[in-house]
Amino acid sequence: MAHASPQPLSGLPSGPLTGRVSIPGDKSISHRSLMFGALAEGTTRISGLLESDDILATAGAMRAYGAAIDSDGRGSWTVQGVGSRGFAEPERAIDFGNAGTGVRLTMGLAGTCAFASTFVGDASLSRRPMGRVLDPLRQMGTEVIARGGDRLPLTLRGTASMQPISYRVPMASAQVKSAVLLAGINLPGVTTVIEPVATRDHTERMLRGFGAELETEAGGGGETIIRLQGRPNLKAQDIIVPGDPSSAAFLIVAGLLVEGSDVTVADVLLNPARTGLLTTLREMGADITIENERLTGGEAIGDVRVRGSRLKGVTVPPNRAPSMIDEYPVLAVAAAFAEGETVMDGLEELRVKESDRLAAVARGLEANGVVCREGPASLTVTGGKVRGGGHVTTHLDHRIAMSFLVMGLAAEKPVTVDDVAMIATSFPGFVDLLSGLGARFGASAVAA
Repeated sequence: MAHASPQPLSGLPSGPLTGRVSIPGDKSISHRSLMFGALAEGTTRISGLLESDDILATAGAMRAYGAAIDSDGRGSWTVQGVGSRGFAEPERAIDFGNAGTGVRLTMGLAGTCAFASTFVGDASLSRRPMGRVLDPLRQMGTEVIARGGDRLPLTLRGTASMQPISYRVPMASAQVKSAVLLAGINLPGVTTVIEPVATRDHTERMLRGFGAELETEAGGGGETIIRLQGRPNLKAQDIIVPGDPSSAAFLIVAGLLVEGSDVTVADVLLNPARTGLLTTLREMGADITIENERLTGGEAIGDVRVRGSRLKGVTVPPNRAPSMIDEYPVLAVAAAFAEGETVMDGLEELRVKESDRLAAVARGLEANGVVCREGPASLTVTGGKVRGGGHVTTHLDHRIAMSFLVMGLAAEKPVTVDDVAMIATSFPGFVDLLSGLGARFGASAVAA
C-alpha cells in the first residue's frame, strides 16, 4: 500500500468556515466491527464503516482467515462469520499497510490459533514496535518469529501449551488491552487484564454486545480489572458506526481557529474515553456546544457545533492523555494560536505512533515560527499569531499532515506539508470536505 510519489499540498489562509458536515465512521469501532463480525456465528451487518485504507486492510485480513465480507457500494457491509474458533490458516502473508491498530489486534486474534500467521506492512508500520503486544502473547505460549526489535515482518503460531494469563498492562494502551482480550477468546478459562489508567473501552463494549461473558471492576489506585471468560459463543449483530472523534478533531479545531466560523460536525462518537480534546478546548475558551445527543449501539453520539474563538493556553493534565492521544498534534496547532503557554505532558505514547509524533509536531511548529519546547514526554507551546510559511515533513503520518494543513487555514501565510497521500488511511475526502466549508488549499508552490 505504499504510495509511489509524494503529493505535497498547502493550507491557505481562509475566510470563515461555515456549514454542517458528516465525517467518516470511527476508526476504532470500524476495525473491531469487522473482527467481531468474523468471530461471530451468522451475518453481521455494518453501516457507517470507515472505508479507509487501514480498515480495508483489516477487511482483507478477516477474509484471509475465512470470513466472507461484502459491501453494497452504498455504505453497508456484511460479514459472514466463522465462529470464535473457526479461523482458517491464511494462504499468504497478510499485508496491513499502515494499519497499526489492525495488525496489533489481529495478532491477538491469531496468536492463539494452532497455525502460522505472517504479518507485513509498509515502511512506516515496519518501523513501529510490536513488542508491547508480543510480550503478553509469549506469556500465553505463542511462538513468535521476528527480526530484531520485534518489528514487522513477523510470524506468530499458537502452541499446545497455550493458556490464559493475568496481565498488567505496563502503559495506557487500548491496543495492548484489546489484543490480550482477543487472544483470550480462543482459550479456555479466564483471561484477566489490569490497566493502570482507563483507556477507550470499545473492545469491552463490543464483546458484551456480541454475547461474551466479561466483567469489569475498579481496583485500587485507579486501576481497572477486566475478566473475560474464554471460548464464548459470539452471535452476529447489526452495527451502526458513529463518526470518528479523532477525525472530527481537525474540523473542530479549524472551526475554532478561523475567525467568524460556525461549523457543525454531525453524529460524533462521545464515548467518555474519547472526549479529552473537547474538555481541553473548552478549558482554553472554545465555543463548543453538543446538540442532539443520543445513544446508538450502547455508545453516546451527538452533533458538535463550534464557532470561531479566542483561545488561551492551559496545562493539560497527564492523566487525560489516554482519552485524546491521537488528538495532540492538532491540539498543538490550536495551542500555537492560543494566548500564553500550553503545557502537554504524559506524551510518551506519541513517540511510537505512525511517526515520532512528538518530534514531528515540534519540528512543524518551529518551521512555522512557533516557539515550543520538546521534552522526552512533553511539549510546551507558546501561542499567539502564527506566521506560517513553513514546509512540514510529515514522515508518512496522516495526523501530522492534517494538523498542519489546518494550521495553514488560520496562519498569516500558507503552510505546506510534503505529502497528503497517506491521509486516505484514516480520513478519505478530508480536503474536499474542508473545502466545502470554505477552506482553501493549493499546490505547494503557493507557499514557496
